Amino acid sequence: MTQFVSTYKALNKSNLSSLASIYHPEIVFLDPAHKIVGLGAFIQYFTVLYENVSACQFDIHHTAVEGDDAFVTWTMTLSHPKLEKGKSRQVQGCSHLRFSEGKIVGHRDYFDMGEMLYEALPVVGRLLKHIKTRLGQ
Repeated sequence: MTQFVSTYKALNKSNLSSLASIYHPEIVFLDPAHKIVGLGAFIQYFTVLYENVSACQFDIHHTAVEGDDAFVTWTMTLSHPKLEKGKSRQVQGCSHLRFSEGKIVGHRDYFDMGEMLYEALPVVGRLLKHIKTRLGQ
């Protein structure tokens, strides 16, 4: 788990190959928008992600490990030139990791797509913020 935390804290455009040290060749990655199978496809996903953002950083808050399962809470801070004129956005999330043979074979991220993307879009963002205000969030 320590290696996962240190890898993600240091992750940037120039060291994406470091992901191979913690992920199994048959990794299955899921998040609210993607399902990616295989280490090559997973690293390619991160390559495209980092090519399209101005900045992306992960702050790991808490970890819990039980057997071959781990849970991680985090904040991702990112800026994308097409979202709110490149303004930094913070997204809170949680990951469930499953280990096999000392490497991560399953990784599922849970986060609010509205917080990450939709709230940064001009018309949709205003509508979502209005709805959240009405709901008392």
